[in-house]
Amino acid sequence: MKMKIFALVAALSLPLFFTGCVKTADGHMKAGVPLSKDKIVSRYQRSVPQIIAATRVVLARNGQIEADNTVGNSLHARINTRNVWVNVSEVPEDPQVSEVVVQARTKMGGDVDLASEISKQIAIQLAVTQ
Repeated sequence: MKMKIFALVAALSLPLFFTGCVKTADGHMKAGVPLSKDKIVSRYQRSVPQIIAATRVVLARNGQIEADNTVGNSLHARINTRNVWVNVSEVPEDPQVSEVVVQARTKMGGDVDLASEISKQIAIQLAVTQ
């Protein structure tokens, strides 16, 4: 009987050990499971304003933009009930190269497939608007 109660308590408390906070691409913290992969990092030989413009087009085409931080060069959008954050920054070693971090999360964890798809669409949009 004691083993059944112990197993029940252990099973009910196990999810508490795997939940926590996740840092988003725009620098905020969000509750979630930190054990899943959710980011794609890409680098392009374009300026930050060019990449931000392409990112706005891609996110507006796929979902709804919820936050546009022009000072921090980050965007937050909702796509199919998923949160997507995109952060664009210059690479310190080479000012002609910019880094794009795309992060996609569901309520339960990361969605690396959606992050990869958004990253790919940003690259295509940059190639089209050249």
